[in-house]
Amino acid sequence: MTQDTSETCPASHGTRQPEEQVVAAGCPVTSGGYDAPPAPLGPDSLTWKYFGQWTGLLQGPWAGSMQNTHPQLGAAVQEHSIFFLERIPRLLRSIYPIGGVVFDGDRAPKTGAEVRDYHIGIKGVDEQGRRYSALNPDVFYWAHATFFKSLLLSAEKFGGGLTEADKRQLFDEHITWYRTYGMSMRPVPKSWEEFQEYWDHMCNNVLENNWAAREVMDLSTMPKHPSLQWLPDWMWKLNLKVMQPVAEFMTVAIYDPPVRELMGYTWSPRQEWLHQRFCEVVTFLTKVLPDRWLWHPRKRSAMDRAFGRLPADSPLVETPARNLPPEEYRGQPQFYCPNV
Repeated sequence: MTQDTSETCPASHGTRQPEEQVVAAGCPVTSGGYDAPPAPLGPDSLTWKYFGQWTGLLQGPWAGSMQNTHPQLGAAVQEHSIFFLERIPRLLRSIYPIGGVVFDGDRAPKTGAEVRDYHIGIKGVDEQGRRYSALNPDVFYWAHATFFKSLLLSAEKFGGGLTEADKRQLFDEHITWYRTYGMSMRPVPKSWEEFQEYWDHMCNNVLENNWAAREVMDLSTMPKHPSLQWLPDWMWKLNLKVMQPVAEFMTVAIYDPPVRELMGYTWSPRQEWLHQRFCEVVTFLTKVLPDRWLWHPRKRSAMDRAFGRLPADSPLVETPARNLPPEEYRGQPQFYCPNV
């Protein structure tokens, strides 16, 4: 495992640097990020076209379990996260800043630095005595790689498919996207071919079947969203019994074969046929429903700013209060709590 090389960023100390300097320099532990904020992705990019769709929630358990199979990331989630106490609010809350790194235009580097700095204090030693840090460049890039892979899968499964040229363009754009965090670029593959080799290597040689990855796949103890407290407990439990096989089916369907085997699942030709039919139905719906219905609010407002329906300096859309963490955790940045 890569050693933990993290230190605390100056931005977390008492003296506050000018915003431009903080954003441009990146976290000192991750030298090699950028010397100036990168040009943001815009509505002409394929990333804007395919990212930020509500259909991406169909891959939520996949993204969570894939991220957590990384030994360091899984340990960080197990020891520092309250995700399993508030699964739905945390998922919905996190989408806003993560989407903002793509959709916030000239403000995207500030959003990227915000997301990066949420992770400053997340480090420690796991149960096997291995050091971990959320700001280890290899760990941070793995999380981003799962977002990129999820984007590819969404476009292929629900967006009508991708050409080889599309995949190469999305790969190039994912580098711009990642550069916005101000992290070290050392672990980032240099080409689309290298990314495929990197992904295969991770799936075959690095990922682990650990508690955090398994727990993502177990919905039996998932709490109600705060807006659903009126729902009787028996009805919520019945809902979870329906959600569990659906979420498992959608996740196992898109696991790479080595990960499927690692996590103890099998997959039959009949299951593959059913999954393909389901994807065709979702793809059809995405073609007949209005685009704005499919867009996350952060993407919708970005489109409105880009095409003049909102002023360019309009406030960024933040998560509704119903998605905030429990009050006792709101002052701690690792829980993705915005200042609202």
